[in-house]
Amino acid sequence: MSDSSALSKNSDSTPGSAAIETRDESVLSQWQLIRLKFSKHKVAMFSLYFLGLLYFIAVFAEFFAPYGRVTRQEDMLSAPPMLPGFSFKSGLSAERIEAYRNPITLKSSYLKTGGDPIRLGFFVKGEPYKLWGLVPMERRFFGVKSSYYKDAAEKPFVAFFGTDRFGHDIFSRIIFGSRVSLSIGLVSIFITFLLGAIIGGVSGYAGGRIDNFIQRMIEIINSFPSLPLWMALGAIFPLTWSPLTAYFAITIVISFLGWTGLARVVRGKILSLREEDYAIAARLIGASHGRIIFKHLMPGFTSHIIVTLTLSVPGMILGETALSFLGLGLRPPIVSWGVMLQDAINPQVVVNYPWLLTPVLFIALTVLSFNFLGDGLRDAADPYATTSS
Repeated sequence: MSDSSALSKNSDSTPGSAAIETRDESVLSQWQLIRLKFSKHKVAMFSLYFLGLLYFIAVFAEFFAPYGRVTRQEDMLSAPPMLPGFSFKSGLSAERIEAYRNPITLKSSYLKTGGDPIRLGFFVKGEPYKLWGLVPMERRFFGVKSSYYKDAAEKPFVAFFGTDRFGHDIFSRIIFGSRVSLSIGLVSIFITFLLGAIIGGVSGYAGGRIDNFIQRMIEIINSFPSLPLWMALGAIFPLTWSPLTAYFAITIVISFLGWTGLARVVRGKILSLREEDYAIAARLIGASHGRIIFKHLMPGFTSHIIVTLTLSVPGMILGETALSFLGLGLRPPIVSWGVMLQDAINPQVVVNYPWLLTPVLFIALTVLSFNFLGDGLRDAADPYATTSS
């Protein structure tokens, strides 16, 4: 009897809870429905958290990098990765390595020396630095424990991802490079948004000859191969430019070809909405054309703009990487993922020192994360489709 009563209670509660859930969703706004649907996309949510972590590390690069951007270890040129391990005796540690030159082939290599491992820890004291160039600090997120080494000269050098031909720690330079490579994607997208929204909005709203001229201009721009055109524009940059000037120049070059896709998306949406009643009413009461475009029409498809921009970020990052890799984009002393890959342009070097390709792993993970994030946003951009079904 108790089981049947429990069953009846469960059966009674299920429709009620479903009704409550349906009623709750029925009063949600479009943005609330988008957030609700996006939160159910596990891969997109994981990508969002991963990208958030990458950007957080990039902002505090000085704190998370074990060494400075230009710190060198002259006795560890092209050293292999020294991956950290854990043991109950030594805790977090890394094995010591030492350079060795073969007396017959004269080829340099590194051998594990054994003995006392290098002790590692979190929030350790390292070389002094200034966070964002303003705040003097010594603590770093992860590195060699200074308490085990009395003299600073005795403190060993640990390169988790190995070193390059100059003795720079690749792991630290990847962290510093993320600040440049990731920020270029965001700055380029901002410029792309301005160009695409303004030109696409004017094209769709004005129509006629203006629309025809803008669309032909977009077709001409899209007819050029992206990489050769980037290379041609990048080759114009003078070598005497400062790193900051080169940074903004490469950002503008990458944005030059990225706005056409967004402009066509905006144009198509404006064409379908400009004859709606609220747009006609706004014109009748004397609203300016700019106000109608950006205050009345464009907010109606903001979610689609966000999706388009999110899916465009990987192309911006890959564009900077390609130009810098070919020596036509950012140049040393700027550190970016593309600049770091210049050391791996020789196939023979890659065969001997494969850890120089480590930035490729971070580029691939970042691009995939943005693509998965864009897919999740695209699925959530029209929440009514699932709700109605």
